[in-house]
Amino acid sequence: MGANAQTSVPTFTAGQVLTAEQMNQSARTGVPVAADASARDGLFGGTGEKVLAEGQLVYLEDSNIVQYYDGSSWATLGPAAASGMTLVKQQTIGSAVSSVAVTDAFSSTYDNYMILLDGGVSSTNIEIQLQLGATTANYSENYIYMTTDSTSITGVNTDAGSNFPVVGYGTVNTLNARINLFGPNTAKYTAMHFQAMRATTGGRNAVGQGTLRDTTQYTAFTLIASTGNMTGGVIRVYGFQNS
Repeated sequence: MGANAQTSVPTFTAGQVLTAEQMNQSARTGVPVAADASARDGLFGGTGEKVLAEGQLVYLEDSNIVQYYDGSSWATLGPAAASGMTLVKQQTIGSAVSSVAVTDAFSSTYDNYMILLDGGVSSTNIEIQLQLGATTANYSENYIYMTTDSTSITGVNTDAGSNFPVVGYGTVNTLNARINLFGPNTAKYTAMHFQAMRATTGGRNAVGQGTLRDTTQYTAFTLIASTGNMTGGVIRVYGFQNS
């Protein structure tokens, strides 16, 4: 057991003479420390021990968590379990803008990221394009799409482009995109994958992938309307946990 672990949570009586160790132990442990759940249960309710009541806190050494008693059972207070994805940045698109820059989106904390765009509208049917940092060369992309009124599949490709030409769609009803970026802040080529839907009659459903062939470590990106402008909508950037 650690230096602060306890074998009981005593209740002192009026006139009782306390030892230095009893006083030190009380001062060291505002929250009782138990080796495990079994030891925790032995801290309360015995002779000279505190009665277990709602609101009591205990730290468990074996699992490194803090628990609280809710009046009928123990529940875990922390630490919270790590999430597989973390919201890194959230930004709302302005009014009638042709592009929107998102800064401080990527860092060395995460290798891979997801960008989600939803809500808002565009002034006409548009493709949403993606540029990383200030780079305007060496983008390659290919994608396929089907329209909702056809079973035909169409393939489109570009090489050595000035941006990723399609990563999402906009209509007078909505903007939407889901973009995965692999290694945008690492010193290697950045890979991209997207899924998007043009929400119109005879709308278009597309999936695609691409590569930016340079080794710049990016922290920012820009979403660009292929024509017209965009209003509203929320851009959210999530980092995938590395482990």
